[in-house]
Amino acid sequence: MDANQVNAAPAESTRPVCPAKVGLSTSSVYPESTASGFELAAQLGWDGVEVMVGIDPLAADIDRVEALRDYHQVPVMAIHAPCLLVTQGTWGSDPWEKLERSAEAATRLGADVVVVHPPFRWQANYARTFVDGIRRLNAETGIIFAVENMYPWRTPGTPFQAYVPSWDPTELSYEHLTLDLSHASTSRVQSLDYLEQWGPRLKHVHITDGKGSLKDEHLFPGEGDQQAFELMRRLAERQFDGHVVLEVNTRKAGSRARREELLAQCLADIREHLGQAQPVAEPAGEPR
Repeated sequence: MDANQVNAAPAESTRPVCPAKVGLSTSSVYPESTASGFELAAQLGWDGVEVMVGIDPLAADIDRVEALRDYHQVPVMAIHAPCLLVTQGTWGSDPWEKLERSAEAATRLGADVVVVHPPFRWQANYARTFVDGIRRLNAETGIIFAVENMYPWRTPGTPFQAYVPSWDPTELSYEHLTLDLSHASTSRVQSLDYLEQWGPRLKHVHITDGKGSLKDEHLFPGEGDQQAFELMRRLAERQFDGHVVLEVNTRKAGSRARREELLAQCLADIREHLGQAQPVAEPAGEPR
């Protein structure tokens, strides 16, 4: 390449390329199944999936998840432990057993991250040892247990602190954290502030968005108040090498074709803002 060609190269080509893997949460295809999550991840070119355990019964059957992984040749990047209200009965009633089984599933499937929520307020015994217990699991399993930021349950009256020791993990001594942009919006915190405060503890990102609603919205990146695209640019600048996983609500897509279209466009947007895709050049020809 001669000097003129070098000088003519677009400035965009000098942007840092983020080494993060870009994944699709299987919850992003709901009400379709975990199987559809793997199928769409393979078809659209996602780097892998995060398996949300419990909403779809298939996801709790690791034999079947392993078969999906092998059939579609789509890596499992992360396991989301069954710690939602609707998954309280998945993998037993003991919360520590749920996390241990999550680590076993991650090891078997080749994932390196387990996403976990802090305990609910009524899980007093679990909450009492949660911080130390997560540290123990990190040390004993070799899996990254990345605790997710949550939010106060807001009503028109007084907010209810549903999570213990806190919905905000910033001041607690967790080694690894998951940043969820929709949760940040619901708690009326800016994800860019978390990015600055957490530093190297940030290991996993649920890329999504919200408008500060009372409920957890999980909008597509760019549809809310979290400056999602700016966050991705900053991740690229920092050479973030964790996972960036799309976790959005597509229930209003209306059809499989529309859901596929939305997920394909979102993947392109994510890769662009992480610096992983170069702009497509206009074909040579007559000026328009």
